[in-house]
Amino acid sequence: MCGIAGIVSTATPDPGLVRRMCDVIAHRGPDGEGFYSDDSAALGMRRLAIIDVATGGQPVRSEDGMVVAVFNGEIYNFEELRRDLERRGHLLRSAGDSECLVHLYEEHGEDMVHRLRGMFAFAIWDRARGKLVLARDRVGKKPLYWRSDGGTIWFGSELKSLAQDPGMSREVDPVALHHYLTYQYVPAPWSIYRGVRKLPPGHVLVWEGGRARVSRYWSPVSAPRRVADVRAEEERLRELLLEATRIRMVSERPVGAFLSGGIDSSAVVAAMAMQSGEPVRTFCVGFDDSAYDERHKARMVAERYGTDHHELVVTPDMLGMLSRLAWQFDEPFADSSAIPSFYVAEMTRAHVTVALNGDGGDESFGGYRRYALMDMAGALPGLPGPLAAACGRLGAALAERGDYGTLRRRLGRVAGFVAEPPARRYAALMSRCTEERKAALYSDELRALLAGVDSGALLERLFLDSRAATGSGRAQEVDIVSYLPGDLLVKVDTTTMAHSLEGRSPFLDHVLMEWAAGLPAALKVRGRRTKVLLRRAVADWLPQEPLRAPKKGFGVPLAAWLRGELRDLAWEVLTDGTARGRGLFRPQAVHRLLREHAAGSDHSDVLWSLLQFELWHRAHGRPEGRCAVTAHSAGR
Repeated sequence: MCGIAGIVSTATPDPGLVRRMCDVIAHRGPDGEGFYSDDSAALGMRRLAIIDVATGGQPVRSEDGMVVAVFNGEIYNFEELRRDLERRGHLLRSAGDSECLVHLYEEHGEDMVHRLRGMFAFAIWDRARGKLVLARDRVGKKPLYWRSDGGTIWFGSELKSLAQDPGMSREVDPVALHHYLTYQYVPAPWSIYRGVRKLPPGHVLVWEGGRARVSRYWSPVSAPRRVADVRAEEERLRELLLEATRIRMVSERPVGAFLSGGIDSSAVVAAMAMQSGEPVRTFCVGFDDSAYDERHKARMVAERYGTDHHELVVTPDMLGMLSRLAWQFDEPFADSSAIPSFYVAEMTRAHVTVALNGDGGDESFGGYRRYALMDMAGALPGLPGPLAAACGRLGAALAERGDYGTLRRRLGRVAGFVAEPPARRYAALMSRCTEERKAALYSDELRALLAGVDSGALLERLFLDSRAATGSGRAQEVDIVSYLPGDLLVKVDTTTMAHSLEGRSPFLDHVLMEWAAGLPAALKVRGRRTKVLLRRAVADWLPQEPLRAPKKGFGVPLAAWLRGELRDLAWEVLTDGTARGRGLFRPQAVHRLLREHAAGSDHSDVLWSLLQFELWHRAHGRPEGRCAVTAHSAGR
């Protein structure tokens, strides 16, 4: 596990810049550093030593030194790969996973990615061919940013690495901002800066002769198989989960687990306990507000398996870290669960270096309530055109009027949901700010730049392209390529690496995920029931309450905080001269949202998004002055 950065160019790159690119991400790898440079390439890395602590340094090279690689992540099938490479005559000088990459490239070229089981972002420099290969793991557990001006390509694990180059534009991409306000994260391939892109999950980028080619090598595909014996499927699920957990427990450094009290993290802790010779170390955060607190369920699991359990209560007086959080996140990020994630990672790192988690269980096994809602809505007869239009207008009127209470706002969303076709329904469920509300917030200049840009169309296209037979199946596929890598995995990677902690996710093992994709839809979502097969498979592993309790998520009491302890901060940051001077949002619209929220309406989603954008800008962009956005940056 580490952070990587580099430059490849038709001219000679600056090794000093690459060192600065690595220095700024030292939190990702406090245990060491490594660099390589020649006339066309400069590569660097920061190392967090987990496996092969003694000899696993980077960059790694082929026997003749013509292939060089830097790597961020873990390859869990590295021992199998090493044996095969040695049989083929390769000389491996270390005992870990990183060195496998250069030899796999020599054997298989870009197709090597299909042989990797794990989480990764890597760069391979083929000096003989003048070719750079960048790749990212199937579901996007490890990040990778890049930009190119034709003659040169820059890349790094974090956007702040690329920003070390004084020649990089800091101009905000208004389309990225537009999508961020909708989803609370910047979706790939955009980044918040114009000209910088994220390599999407499951993609390879090849840069050669000044040209970059990006291609996809993996995507989730639902191909349900016939199931004759459900008990056999339960047993197979347990076997796969135990295996995925076991290979993620391999480490020369201490290992623990996040334990939220939900089914997924509880099942992972159970699988660890069954395969560990000592008590598993578990870590949980909670809140004083019982509507958001699940510590009691986590304790049940901890007591059942005799774990070494640690807890922390997150309170509003701990939110002085928001500026630090804004710096850690290279882009504006408004999923408020980043707050407890940050604190649980900090607490965990005081005890262990590796933490397993339950990420991915919902997406593969049908855990979100929206999946059941999509299926139930799909069973409703379609509304005639005029009635659908009227229902949509009513929904918009109820949902967008700030002076209405929460109940009317919810009724408005339901009315609009029923009126829309399935793809738009799903996009609406995933949206935190509608196109109409964004337009009301934007300055005249920004509104004109973004005319015709529809954030919902991003997910609609993915939904329509899915070959799944049910609404829930399509939603799961889209979540795996959008919400999961864009929100959840960014949150976990950023908050864990901020504390030099490695996070591992057994449910995101691609072997397990591909098996789950073949399950019939009814074994995932049936009526209002979610995670049908998973609940049955782990029923004997867990106490009854975590199995039966509805999903709560990992949210925070944000609406209350913005009326209480965070009220003054929100008013100060969103209404001062610095925020107004950016020229992006209408001050009167922002004031209205703040007043209405204080009076009882719930505008917490959009206010938090605006607050996080402004805090991000002060941490990374120009702290003062008008925000640079142009028609060119809007793609017009």
